[in-house]
Amino acid sequence: MKKDGKNRTAETPRAIVIGGGPAGLMAAETMADAGIQVDLYDAMPSVGRKFLLAGKGGMNLTHSEPADAFRARYRERQSELAPMLAEFGAQELRAWADGLGIATFIGSSGRVFPVDMKAAPLLRAWLHRLRQAGVRFHMRHRWLGWDGDDYVFVTPDGEQSVAAAAAVLALGGGSWARLGSDGAWVAPLQQRGIAVAPLMPSNCGFDVAWSDYLRQRFAGQALMTVAARFEQDDGTPLVRQGQFVITQNGVEGSLIYALSALLRNRIASRGTTLLHLDLAPGKSAERVTQEVLQPRGSRSLSSHLQSKVGLDALKTALLRECLAPEQFQQPALLAAAIKALPLVLHAARPIDEAISSAGGVRFDALDAGLMLRNAPGVFCAGEMLDWEAPTGGYLLTGCFATGKRAGSGAIEWLARQE
Repeated sequence: MKKDGKNRTAETPRAIVIGGGPAGLMAAETMADAGIQVDLYDAMPSVGRKFLLAGKGGMNLTHSEPADAFRARYRERQSELAPMLAEFGAQELRAWADGLGIATFIGSSGRVFPVDMKAAPLLRAWLHRLRQAGVRFHMRHRWLGWDGDDYVFVTPDGEQSVAAAAAVLALGGGSWARLGSDGAWVAPLQQRGIAVAPLMPSNCGFDVAWSDYLRQRFAGQALMTVAARFEQDDGTPLVRQGQFVITQNGVEGSLIYALSALLRNRIASRGTTLLHLDLAPGKSAERVTQEVLQPRGSRSLSSHLQSKVGLDALKTALLRECLAPEQFQQPALLAAAIKALPLVLHAARPIDEAISSAGGVRFDALDAGLMLRNAPGVFCAGEMLDWEAPTGGYLLTGCFATGKRAGSGAIEWLARQE
């Protein structure tokens, strides 16, 4: 059979990937390694834009916790993702990065980072390897949907139609539209009869009705060393410790993100939700009560709480924000509020502000290889699937794992068509 310049047969089935994030790039690599000619299309001028931005503060690739605990981070979707994580989980991801010449290490929190903490060197090495494998990149190609079985793109040169024996859609979720993840793919999939769960913000902030004083004085400041307690539907309290930031509109940050799915769902069902903050998590309720009851002499209450309980100005301001004035005159009530300050959250912030999104293509619309049941030869991967995970490396690992599975599914599909 006739060979092309990359030592592949001219009859090699042609596969495309639409979307140049981690899931799409992993699908492309998986297929290219099997000798399949892969063309990758992306709406942006370059690939991996969200990947690069996520790595600006330190590229958190994955997490080192035990497999059972790792899988549990995917909550309602852990059973669907478990087989994919077993094939390409945290250890496999670290080995893959090492193969690119990117050494990794485990931080004190258990998170896994490249030694240089940067995303750009990893992406550069990866793209070089993909090009060496024959993957062809087509930038500024925005997918519009199907025309029959062809894939239609709008490009700088006008609309183009592309035929392919197999395609992997890895178009991201609905957050960070300026980087390409705008959820525009939902309409064409639904028009084709594919079940898509509504896209919702995940790992997001929430609105709080702050006073003008708190907003003007403390917006942008971090609330350090605090614990949050959320009462789950079955009455079981869920407690997390960490930090978060006061914003002009409410709250955001790692502690809030860790609870965001529960908070978002509660607001959806009840209109608001309540989060109780422990402003002195290192002290028992009895000790806080004793400290509040100590005579303060001529000191202001703020100075007294700073000296005895260790509350900074922001924590004291939150007390004043959430409590009635008369509660400050009753030491027992004040001490109780320090250990369980009720904070009312009114709404999740808009999806385009979120780190990631929930919802997407339902798993019952896909087979085990992530092929759409209503569109044979079309596979889906990454954040456009109906799953969510907290920050800490779980999002990226899920994207890599589903990209690997979709690429493998496409390989098997193409083999069956021969």
